[in-house]
Amino acid sequence: MDVITEVIGNIHQPQWSERIDNCHVETVFLDQWTAQKSRFLAKGDHGTEYPVALRRGTRIMDGDIISFDPDKGEAAVLRLDLNNVLVIDLSKLSSLSAEEIIRISVELGHAIGNQHWPAVVKGTKVFVPLTVDKKVMLAVLETHNIDDITFDFQEGKDIIPFLAPSELRRLFGGAGHDNTDLEHEHHHHHHHH
Repeated sequence: MDVITEVIGNIHQPQWSERIDNCHVETVFLDQWTAQKSRFLAKGDHGTEYPVALRRGTRIMDGDIISFDPDKGEAAVLRLDLNNVLVIDLSKLSSLSAEEIIRISVELGHAIGNQHWPAVVKGTKVFVPLTVDKKVMLAVLETHNIDDITFDFQEGKDIIPFLAPSELRRLFGGAGHDNTDLEHEHHHHHHHH
C-alpha cells in the first residue's frame, strides 16, 4: 500500500474534472478534524484504505484528488464533511454612527467571547463554527438582542471559498473537539497554553 504524500489535483479545476470524468471515482469522506491533519489513514466508500502523509503545511480542500490511475481509469477524491457555520452579517452597521458601530461590535464580541467560540471576521461578516447545538447558539444571540445584525447558518463547505487557509483552520481546526492531536499552532482561549 503506497503512502500518499501529495494532492495531485482537484475536481474543481477544469483540467482535472475532464480527466476524471470517465474514471471510476472512489470518494474518501473526511470529517473536519481529520481534514486539518497532514497524516491520517482514510477509507474510501468502496473500502480501499488510503494512508496519507502530506508535507506539513499542505492544506486539504474539498474535491482534492489523492490517487489517479489513467490506465485503470480510477481516481480517489477527498470530500470534506464540515460542520455548519453561523454567519453574522454586520453590513447594516455601515450606515450608523461610529459610536453605534463600536457599541454593537463590542456587544457582539462579548456575546461570542463569553461562550469561548472561535470567530473569523471577514469584510462585514463574522463566521462562527457550530460548536454546540444550533438552538444554543441562536439562544445566545437572541438573548443579547443586538441591534442591526442578522445571522443564519450556512454549510461549512460553502464558506471555504471566502476564507484564507489560516481562517479556515481557526473555524474548523478544533471546533468542539480535543485539539491535542491536531497539527497546527492555533489555540483557543480556553485551552491550556
